[in-house]
Amino acid sequence: MNKDQVKGRLKQAEGKVKEVAGKLTGNKTLEQKGKVKNAAGDVQADYGDLKNDVAKSL
Repeated sequence: MNKDQVKGRLKQAEGKVKEVAGKLTGNKTLEQKGKVKNAAGDVQADYGDLKNDVAKSL
């Protein structure tokens, strides 16, 4: 795993925690921030996956 994969997975987890906390408390802003952070984590993890795949193919 490279650092982008790790950072992306951490962002996904943080985003999910915020999203669930927002749902439990009824805080729509926190829920939306969690969804955004989760999506950002998805993108970063996918980038890390792509980087890893390219490195393996060379």
